[in-house]
Amino acid sequence: MRYEIRVDGNMSEVLAKVFPELDHVVMSGQTILYGPVVDEAHLYGLLARCQSLGLRVVEMRQVPE
Repeated sequence: MRYEIRVDGNMSEVLAKVFPELDHVVMSGQTILYGPVVDEAHLYGLLARCQSLGLRVVEMRQVPE
């Protein structure tokens, strides 16, 4: 499965390294994290990381392979 997680704000390169399994792009005041997600546990782990860092998740969606 591939997912896209859109968070509010421009994430720094240092902060993006907290998500080594995902690529990211900054655009229009938001950061999009994207890449493969192994299973639901991995997905919830990514969301928990966002929450622990105080990132506001604006959108999350599964994208085609």
